[in-house]
Amino acid sequence: MMDTSVTWALMSEHLGGFVNTTSFANFTWGHVLMIVVGLAFIYMAIAKEYAPMLLVPIGFGILLGNIPFSGFEHIAYGDPQNLQIGIHQSGSVLNYLYSGLLSGVFPPLIFLGIGAMTDFSSVISNPKLILVGIASQIGIFGAYAGALALGFLPAEAGAIGIIGAADGPTALFLASKLAPGMIGIIAISAYCYMAIVPVIQPRIMKLLTTKKERLIRMKPLRTVSKLEKTMFPIIGLLLTCFIVPAALPLLGMLFFGNLLKESTVTKRLAETVKGPMIDIVTILIGLTIGASTQATTFLTTKSVIVFLLGIVAFIVATFGGVLFVKVMNVFLKEGNKINPLIGNAGVAAVPDSARVSQIVGLEYDKTNHLLIHATGPNMAGLIGSAIAAGVMLSFLF
Repeated sequence: MMDTSVTWALMSEHLGGFVNTTSFANFTWGHVLMIVVGLAFIYMAIAKEYAPMLLVPIGFGILLGNIPFSGFEHIAYGDPQNLQIGIHQSGSVLNYLYSGLLSGVFPPLIFLGIGAMTDFSSVISNPKLILVGIASQIGIFGAYAGALALGFLPAEAGAIGIIGAADGPTALFLASKLAPGMIGIIAISAYCYMAIVPVIQPRIMKLLTTKKERLIRMKPLRTVSKLEKTMFPIIGLLLTCFIVPAALPLLGMLFFGNLLKESTVTKRLAETVKGPMIDIVTILIGLTIGASTQATTFLTTKSVIVFLLGIVAFIVATFGGVLFVKVMNVFLKEGNKINPLIGNAGVAAVPDSARVSQIVGLEYDKTNHLLIHATGPNMAGLIGSAIAAGVMLSFLF
């Protein structure tokens, strides 16, 4: 029989090893802060209903990523390589899921689903609304210049700049190619701004417009034929991707998804990609983004600067869209003028920014429905942000 003292020594050693592996032994105030942030995300999603489809997975992912672990090397038995559990540890389950972000696989799948959900009738019916979406991309290049001025590398500055579009999938795609090490803060920033669109944009819209401008009634959109809807994704793909081939992964999937919808002969495929598929990918993106925000690597001065640059870019993009409509109206005849309240929709937060146009418009005229008009610059902004990402990728990659 084993000596009692030896038995107690072994038990003490094993107990000490176990204690070293608990999160209580490896906790820091940084982890506490990030867990509070995660809980705040979940609270805003559930109690305030701010983008729950995004903030619940991201918030829960932050909790996952900030349960600290260490000390497995003290375990007496077993191969420590079999105990890889963190998102940045090669071979762990979370790391395999995270590879969907780092490889740039998830964002094109999101674009595929968005394409299958989108009706481009407003863009086809009123093509000049495309210009509003293009004008809103000023925030991207403004943030790029600002990041360069603050000492970021050109590739990092490009990835930061795209946050200004408030388009999470595009920001993820560009960050995965240009600045993989910053993908966590860039993704958190982009999705945060998508979630708080209804909070920030109305104030800017009201600041820049007069009561008379807010009451402008736009002409009803003409009826768009099935042929036009079917041809649009094909022509759109050829025009945009011949100019910016680097945007092909995003725009190719967007227009393919739209063709599945508009052709009407692939209804089952369209229903799959805009329903179960996009939901699954959204869950995986949210969880892995959140889990990548460990306090030890996320809470840095650089992260704060990136977050602030992103919100400045988002605000500038909203300013750009609204002001551009006001300038356009100078050259448009009475009866053809555009309500500048749809200028905010050039930001590619689909469909939240278009809904904000509708909500603010109804505050001043309960019968003036702007949503159908706002979807034009909204979708143009989505395409424009993907083109801007392609431009960045082509000369920075």
